[in-house]
Amino acid sequence: MGLIAMIGYIKGIVSHVFPEFCFLDVNGVGYRIFVPESTRRTLNIGQPAILFTYLNVREDALLLYGFSRQDEYEMFMQLISITGIGPKVALTILSAVSADEFRLMVIQKNISLLTKLPGIGKKTAERIVLELKDKLAQTGASEDSPAQEVFAPAGDSSQEALQALIALGYSQAEILPVLRRLKDQGLTVEGMIKAVLKEFVRGK
Repeated sequence: MGLIAMIGYIKGIVSHVFPEFCFLDVNGVGYRIFVPESTRRTLNIGQPAILFTYLNVREDALLLYGFSRQDEYEMFMQLISITGIGPKVALTILSAVSADEFRLMVIQKNISLLTKLPGIGKKTAERIVLELKDKLAQTGASEDSPAQEVFAPAGDSSQEALQALIALGYSQAEILPVLRRLKDQGLTVEGMIKAVLKEFVRGK
């Protein structure tokens, strides 16, 4: 636990950005830091960045996970406190939805939406609600907010593209982060589908 607590954040220059991680150069040392999609979008090669970090100590590796926002880091820590959710799954969840969106699902006990997230089955969703509902309710989210909008990207084109990609076998949790980045680019439905598929191929 000493190693985990020692590193609160890392400040450096972004040297590389990949789909799942980045390299942060700190005085000539490149730290490989796994990041969620929301953090990855804030990173620019050659620019300084500060990431709040968690060091996962395993028998075969020391893995750093980083977040540009404190609330994302705190939600990540809440997630990995749940039996059956490791750092990789927690990171995937926070790439699919924001910390606020996830908090709202839990507070509203929306098992249906939780099970649409990657790596979460019904039993895990129920465990999340049981263990985190009261904790997350204290952080300011409102139970009256429209949780059903979490998985609704703006625009008819996005909706059509979403349905088409689901028909191809992809999950909403995989598709939505990409569609959200594309929604302001004026793409047609066909253009969105092609762009999403291209990113999926590049990310493999």
